Amino acid sequence: MKTDTDANTVTHPEGQGQHPASQPVSVETSPASLSWTKAEPASLMEWVVDPENMERAYRKVVSNKGAPGVDGMTVHQLADHLKTHWPMLRERLLANEYHPSPTRTATIPKPKGGTRQLGIPTVTDRLIQQAMSQALMPIFDPAFSESSYGYRPKRSAKQAVSAMKAHVTAGHRWVVDLDLEAFFDRVNHDLLMARVARRVDDKRVLRLIRRYLEAGMFQQGLPTPRRQGTPQGGPLSPLLANILLDDMDKELERRGHRFCRYADDVQVYVKSRRAGERVMDSLSEHIENSLRLTVNRRKSAVDRPWRRGYLGYSLTWHKQSKLTLAKASLKRMMQRVREILKRGRGRNIQRIIEKLGPVLRGWAHYFNLVDVKSPLDALDQWIRRRLRDVVWRQWKRPKTRRHKLMALGLDARRAWKSVGNGRGPWWNAGASHMNQALPRKWFYDQGLISILDTVRWLKRCS
Repeated sequence: MKTDTDANTVTHPEGQGQHPASQPVSVETSPASLSWTKAEPASLMEWVVDPENMERAYRKVVSNKGAPGVDGMTVHQLADHLKTHWPMLRERLLANEYHPSPTRTATIPKPKGGTRQLGIPTVTDRLIQQAMSQALMPIFDPAFSESSYGYRPKRSAKQAVSAMKAHVTAGHRWVVDLDLEAFFDRVNHDLLMARVARRVDDKRVLRLIRRYLEAGMFQQGLPTPRRQGTPQGGPLSPLLANILLDDMDKELERRGHRFCRYADDVQVYVKSRRAGERVMDSLSEHIENSLRLTVNRRKSAVDRPWRRGYLGYSLTWHKQSKLTLAKASLKRMMQRVREILKRGRGRNIQRIIEKLGPVLRGWAHYFNLVDVKSPLDALDQWIRRRLRDVVWRQWKRPKTRRHKLMALGLDARRAWKSVGNGRGPWWNAGASHMNQALPRKWFYDQGLISILDTVRWLKRCS
């Protein structure tokens, strides 16, 4: 961001649309831009609290839903709260008098094992953070690396996966897979704020960001101060992470490396193991010395890309590599299906299928880039067998099972023989009599989604 010598005037990078901070603002001719005695001249904070920006932030926070913070306020109560308190809240923000509430802690499982601690801000703080993120994004995003894909406008994880495939197909068949240990918990506040201050000169915005970084976390009923890290769970954290890690991106670009970064998931693609080991050593040193972050040497590796998944995908070893599912993604999906079926015991099978629908549909939309279809077909078959297992258990008595099998088209002799085979539910769920009684078409008639068919349809549409 370019700043004039006049501290009351802010200019924005060329070509960034209608961002209010992009135009010079003269406070001498604009008395209305002052808000009670401690307010500073009109600048970026005025854009943060601009009615249009706040309305967009409000819609975003409400659509994201989310749990209440320490004050217990839900997103549904936010509108009534703002009707009463927004004028004073706005004045406090403009006068640099606003102090965020501590965040509420919550623990969620990590995809690769272990747990991750979230800091859930109050709904009011989420609104303010979202408004700040919207104001700061046009300032910082244009300068970010083309190889950075996480939490940016018109960028996605699937674009990062496509870039990974392109790099490997181009002959960079070794990967430096870096794991930043507890990244969000170890961000150095001074380093981060120095990088934000390179492009932001509104002291109120800078002070408010630091207050959010230092806001305590409620643990066991008591607030705990935060000396480092940026709490996951707030709308501002992803942008702050990108601002800090952009230094690493620029270092990789300076060295001419091909890489993909999605938040703190980083992979660098090289042509030999030896080159990969050199990159691993030098880049780890840069991260630890310049950014004061820690590289997890145990989880990081120089390896073939088909042995290291990325964002849920993996690659085949062929010269023209193909995208396939990472084994960990398949295991997580199977566990998710098991949980839904376990909760649905005793329910009508159609109700269970309705619960599965959004999960299967969302999963298929994310993994519609896969080129290898056999794992998807196998997963479809496994889901149908799990559902047959549920149905077999629901029938319970031999007499009920016989009548049901006959009603579904089996003759009496075969139905009797199937019921009396002495095998368990899982065996029967995969046996020919249940496949004949409850074929693929029967499940589709009940509304079950085929992941494979959905992926094929999405590919045709893209």
